[in-house]
Amino acid sequence: MESSAYGASLAGGAFDFRSFIKQPQTIVRLFSWLFSIVVFATILSEGYINKPHEAEVKCIFDNTESACSYGIGIGILAFLACVFFIVLDALFHQISNAKERKYIVLADLVFSGVWTFLWFVCFCVLANKWSRTDPDGVPADAARAVVAFSFFSTATWALLTVFAFQRYRQGMADIGLGYSDPVSDHTSPYPSDYSGAPKGYQQSPFTPGSAGESGYQPPAY
Repeated sequence: MESSAYGASLAGGAFDFRSFIKQPQTIVRLFSWLFSIVVFATILSEGYINKPHEAEVKCIFDNTESACSYGIGIGILAFLACVFFIVLDALFHQISNAKERKYIVLADLVFSGVWTFLWFVCFCVLANKWSRTDPDGVPADAARAVVAFSFFSTATWALLTVFAFQRYRQGMADIGLGYSDPVSDHTSPYPSDYSGAPKGYQQSPFTPGSAGESGYQPPAY
């Protein structure tokens, strides 16, 4: 059964890994996944230091604990979301229900838009804190990498938002052109003639008379 609702060219068709991995949306999502790993892993490994004669470790971004915690939280959630949406993208062509496809695309659109904004905030906060930080005794390369990949993540998630919006518009256009959801299609299985009545239907033997009274007419055989 062919279907083009929300970009699913063939519902129930075999999964083609080579075509899937070459899709622009998949490539950008994999980059987003990689960038999120760089951000939260770098902060966890090198984002906290303790200065000489101090036992307490502090965030390298102007000793602001919330800046490091924000970057870690956004990065981990982005990592998990990328894995989740990659799995959904792989299974998308197996879903024949247009409503389910619509919910998946809307979830992708909303989440990508929100995470674009959150990554932009993360970039602004970390860049501002780093500009106020004394680089002496601080892993500067790690801090710059976190700031840079926060910016890259903003760009990739913005692209994912655009892709999700395009897929949503495509799905709405496909439905407007006459896509029929096999789950909600309630077409009568009985054949009908041009008047809409099922074939084989015989008129009732009781027909109105000329005076408005009903008269009996034997059925014709």
